[in-house]
Amino acid sequence: MHGIFTEFSDKQLDGIPFRRIPYRESMLKYGSDKPDLRIPIEISDVSAVFADSEFNAFRSVVEKGGVVRAIPVKGIADRPRSFFDKMVAFAQSVGAKGLAYLVWDAAGVKGPIAKFLKPEAIAAIAGQTGAGTGDAVFFVSDMAAPASKIAGEVRVQLGRELDLIDPNVFRFCWIVDFPMFEHDEELGQVIFSHNPFSMPQGGMEALQTQNPLDILAYQYDIVCNGCELSSGAIRNHLPEVMYKAFEIAGYPPETVDQKFGGLIRAFRLGAPPHGGIAPGVDRIVMLLAGESNIREVIAFPMNQKAQDLMMDAPCPVTEKQLRELHIQLRLPKKPEAGEA
Repeated sequence: MHGIFTEFSDKQLDGIPFRRIPYRESMLKYGSDKPDLRIPIEISDVSAVFADSEFNAFRSVVEKGGVVRAIPVKGIADRPRSFFDKMVAFAQSVGAKGLAYLVWDAAGVKGPIAKFLKPEAIAAIAGQTGAGTGDAVFFVSDMAAPASKIAGEVRVQLGRELDLIDPNVFRFCWIVDFPMFEHDEELGQVIFSHNPFSMPQGGMEALQTQNPLDILAYQYDIVCNGCELSSGAIRNHLPEVMYKAFEIAGYPPETVDQKFGGLIRAFRLGAPPHGGIAPGVDRIVMLLAGESNIREVIAFPMNQKAQDLMMDAPCPVTEKQLRELHIQLRLPKKPEAGEA
């Protein structure tokens, strides 16, 4: 990656080795597992500050197991009220109930929630975020997953609004230590988080002794300027470890044998430890070409209806073609004349 971007671009480039950021740290500090490190803003967790505050909207969320994320920005205290209102509207457009903020100016600390916070709470926020005179801090409160997503969206939007994103640099990083499992609120059970075929860190011992939500996987992504260029992993090549991992996610051995029998049989014959990574060449070209939409660097991109206009696909097929593949269509009934 370093060689490609050095040879085909004159932009400033990170030296190697590229920075490594654990997944959970990335989700906390940047609200994304594809962070744009050109933006000099880091999110922090200030849930403890609001846990016993008089600001009931945030305190109640924390009491229910939610979080409060702080997004500090340097040197914007003199921005007009319209700027802050615009950011509140943006946060609401991406799913937030609202966007609180504090502003540190020469006269002190002000903002819609300032009256609900004791001096020691404001001091704690300043200490955690590094905020001082001339700065502002935005706050997002929700359950952890949506709070991270919204805070990440706000961070990127602040980067755009304040012209903080340098177009002349490439900032690379590896995102590592992805969680092996996560809790599905809808199903009420533990499920795989990303790639179910990755090797869990700690192997069988981790699967047998650790809380599933604490188990990490040997998975890694390489990211540049907020764009995931490649994903990779070390493969789980041991049948007994695969059975146990799938058992935790709710799949009995017979299901694994039925759905992934080819893998299991191959691994029983002694597949060696193996792994790899799959670069997205089109995404690399997109960044090198200075484009923001991957459709601009694909020879025959699909339109918004997922149609390939060059190949006229998808298109109707003949009955003969359907019979050859043993496919039967169940098309919706066309309304009769006069029907709605």
